Amino acid sequence: MKKIAIVEDETAIRENYIDVLTKQGYHVVGYDNRPDAQTAFQQQIPDLAIIDIGLKDEIDGGFTLCQSLRALSATVPIIFLTARDSDFDTVCGLRMGADDYLTKDISLPHLVARIAALFRRSDLMSTPTEKDTLLERGPLTIDRNKMQVFWNQNLIDLTVTEFWMVYALAKRPGHVKSRHDLMDEAQVVVDDSTITSHIKRIRKKFIQFDAEFDCINTVYGMGYRWGA
Repeated sequence: MKKIAIVEDETAIRENYIDVLTKQGYHVVGYDNRPDAQTAFQQQIPDLAIIDIGLKDEIDGGFTLCQSLRALSATVPIIFLTARDSDFDTVCGLRMGADDYLTKDISLPHLVARIAALFRRSDLMSTPTEKDTLLERGPLTIDRNKMQVFWNQNLIDLTVTEFWMVYALAKRPGHVKSRHDLMDEAQVVVDDSTITSHIKRIRKKFIQFDAEFDCINTVYGMGYRWGA
């Protein structure tokens, strides 16, 4: 049974998540503050952690907790689940090592799907790669099963949302994907500006390895396409 840790200081919200995920067959443990969660993680690392950013009197306690958990394990899936939806907070969370950044308006079925996707990725990381699961586009290689993306053999550290967006674009080069198409592929329901923010972050991650990367093209008024 997979163990999920939920760090959320609002009791009603925390208990709701615990109830929903327990019914999905997970072993769920809740914490309402950073110190207790951090102590527990040092004793036993959960299989996945869901963390709010503001915890009790610590405005950015979740960020601190994420960093400490990532120092304990480079592979444990971490999700930020928070009411804070600014690009600044999202970028900070992902840079600190989170695998996904979700806002609390996400539906419970979508949250369950994201968790399942992260567990699937974790489970498949240790399995051998099969040729028919690979998508190759020039310097780009996508391993669909392991949910990994490589550019010139460099692993691009994408969140689950970002992975499915890249996959949606790259599997049909030259074809325009609308923002709605990308939402469907990534199984998220967000506004257009959030999709735009995801695309900006994806480009930056590729540019870290290739300053001339320009394969994700904006088609104004329509969406995006993979241009290589």
